[in-house]
Amino acid sequence: MSEAALRVIDMLKPVLGDRLVTSGAVREHHSRDTSRLPPAMPDAVAFPQTEEEVQTIVRACAAHGVPVVPVGAGSSMEGHTIPIKGGISVSTREMNRILEVRPEDFIAVIQPGVTRKQLNAELRDTGLMFPVDPGADASLGGMASTRGSGTTAVRYGTMRENVMALRVVTPEGTAIRTGSRAKKSSTGYDLTHLFVGAEGTLGIITELTVRLHPIPEEVSSAICSFTSVRSAVEAVIATVQYGIPVARVEFLDEVAISGVNNYSKLALEVAPTLLFEFHGTPAWVAEQSRIAEEICTDQGGNGFRWSTDADERARLWQARHDLFWATKAIRPGCDLYTSDICVPISRLAESIVAAREDIDASTLTGQIVGHVGDGNYHTAYLIDPDSPADLAEAERLSDRLVERALAVGGTASGEHGIGIAKLKFMRREHGAAVDVMKRIKAALDPAGIMNPGKMGQEG
Repeated sequence: MSEAALRVIDMLKPVLGDRLVTSGAVREHHSRDTSRLPPAMPDAVAFPQTEEEVQTIVRACAAHGVPVVPVGAGSSMEGHTIPIKGGISVSTREMNRILEVRPEDFIAVIQPGVTRKQLNAELRDTGLMFPVDPGADASLGGMASTRGSGTTAVRYGTMRENVMALRVVTPEGTAIRTGSRAKKSSTGYDLTHLFVGAEGTLGIITELTVRLHPIPEEVSSAICSFTSVRSAVEAVIATVQYGIPVARVEFLDEVAISGVNNYSKLALEVAPTLLFEFHGTPAWVAEQSRIAEEICTDQGGNGFRWSTDADERARLWQARHDLFWATKAIRPGCDLYTSDICVPISRLAESIVAAREDIDASTLTGQIVGHVGDGNYHTAYLIDPDSPADLAEAERLSDRLVERALAVGGTASGEHGIGIAKLKFMRREHGAAVDVMKRIKAALDPAGIMNPGKMGQEG
């Protein structure tokens, strides 16, 4: 541990007491995320409860040049919160209060440690919901920092569309407010959406004002299997182009379906499969389902089934959300090497087919799933964590995935973000704009203490 880190710990102990932790177990827990990337230990972990405490932490670190790494629920998948240069990991776990709900304005004001499930439980009696659903019960601050999205983004948008205003502690320890509670504004730079997606490299979010949506009167789910990957994806493209406002449409390939069956005790046909969800009035939900069924049948779909039964729908989507663990169970003791990309919807079918062909020709087992209504899909390759050959092959497959996406005007990540793992693609995707990002980073954080070694500093 550096002398500078020791001085910062001495400064913060009287302020935070036992909420500044230097024990090995807690530091080790904050040395990793859910990715396959190697861990790195922070010098200490701070658990502030107020914006003022965050300011005190950041000012102490700024005074001594000690890195600051914001951490939410730890569910990120590209190494965003791994403190690769040590320093203080600042957990927002105890900043978990819902400060205000304004149903008449369709907004909630929350601290960054509030999770998606926690907020929706609070909203239940208001008739409103927060729809962004990444699967994991992530913190809203972390979801904003990584510009998270998930299964409902095709209908309700990502965190970019659902964050209206922020409070942020900047790298010198100043607290600022960005945005407002108004539905729109034409004043000033859009600083809110500069911090949304900045991955903790420009400041620490201490408060969010988020957009809420009405809970739909009726919700139905549907499932349909297909004879090929291409026909399933073509059905999605046709559904989107028809203009059906699907709330969710998820693709699972054969490997994913087999894993779901085994892990969640289901009996789905092992074939490329689409899961749909429709929101609206009972009549409109029935109409959407009927049109989707016709489209799927025209594309070679088999056994389209839809239902408004809440238990059946919950069981189906829980199985989808448990897919990470279901996939790991295919090969006990393995790690998952995950990746995601997003392409224009017109290039989705060819992209997924090529990714599946790559996996089939590889020595590794892998699966493809996706929020395909907006062109975003994920791959997961099962690797022996002690096998350099497995790791190299997974990296080769992932790189090919990204390169093909960039070649057709797509992006290296639709929702996982850049973190550590995808820094190497930043310049290929953004070109000279990376230099603008670096200048923004240098202007806001000249000492380079905020999540160093990540986006805006390298790549």
